[in-house]
Amino acid sequence: MAVSDPILPDVQIKLVKPTDPVLGRVVSNDLCMNGKSASFVKHTVFDVSGTPLAGNFSAGQSFGVVAPGLDDRGKPHKVRLYSVACPSWGEDGEGNVISTTPKRLIDEYVPQSGGDDPSRHHLFLGVCSNYLCDLQVGEEVRLTGPNGKRFLLPADPNAHDYLFLATGTGIAPFRGMLLELLENPAGACESQIHLVMGSPYTTDLLYHDLLLRLSGQHQNFHYHTAISREDASDGGGRYVDGLLNEGMDTFVPLLDSSRTLIYLCGLDGMRVGLYRTLAAHGLDAGYITIDPALGARSPDDWGTADIRRGVKPTGRCLIEVY
Repeated sequence: MAVSDPILPDVQIKLVKPTDPVLGRVVSNDLCMNGKSASFVKHTVFDVSGTPLAGNFSAGQSFGVVAPGLDDRGKPHKVRLYSVACPSWGEDGEGNVISTTPKRLIDEYVPQSGGDDPSRHHLFLGVCSNYLCDLQVGEEVRLTGPNGKRFLLPADPNAHDYLFLATGTGIAPFRGMLLELLENPAGACESQIHLVMGSPYTTDLLYHDLLLRLSGQHQNFHYHTAISREDASDGGGRYVDGLLNEGMDTFVPLLDSSRTLIYLCGLDGMRVGLYRTLAAHGLDAGYITIDPALGARSPDDWGTADIRRGVKPTGRCLIEVY
């Protein structure tokens, strides 16, 4: 392990298994977009006091939700994992109340195999995401977890600087991490922290008011937004990797430092853009390893399949994609 690799803390995992979930109670379930949006995303809060989940989550972990009812085959729904959106002390300061960030899914069915009816293109609702978004205060939900032991803050947060990259509900773990770093009762982390949040429209930015408040109160926290579907003259028209490329005067000193860790959570395409950007600017050392055959080609020519086969993150580049 390189000296600059993070030492991650030991955390609790799988205290509650899907075969024997516990009940959490809904405390609140509120929209968390930045105004009127075509998306429908909520900040959903559960009370898990009195269960093995209480006090046993770390920022960056996830928990499972078991939706009620049966699937199309008459079997119970499989557990779905959702990132914890709160710090280790929870929303209540005691670790008894946890949160997550579900997005209502409404999509078109696409035939998956030769046996599927090619004319079948009906709309469908995501089972668990819509279940969570519809929950009312006081309702009980079957929960499992904790899950995850890699996408975590280091045991010594002050030993590193941070570049957080998010799209959509990938902001959930970073909400928890930022509160852990900046509003810790033991004292705020003094490291440099940059968050790049990507979304189609400004109204799709999640937890925007909170992030503006944190950036205003902490000089070491820098909040950047990459808006992909708005006019470029208004600061839009770019993705996360485009913002990184345009802001190299800011990001090169950060990425050149052996202290820096990269965390990425969101759409898989963001990983492709990050790897291309690091390689194109000669900043890949320490964050990714590149197969020599792929490294001989221009990063602009790297496809998604090439990257999946030929690029691997190091201990300083922590990735969660969907």
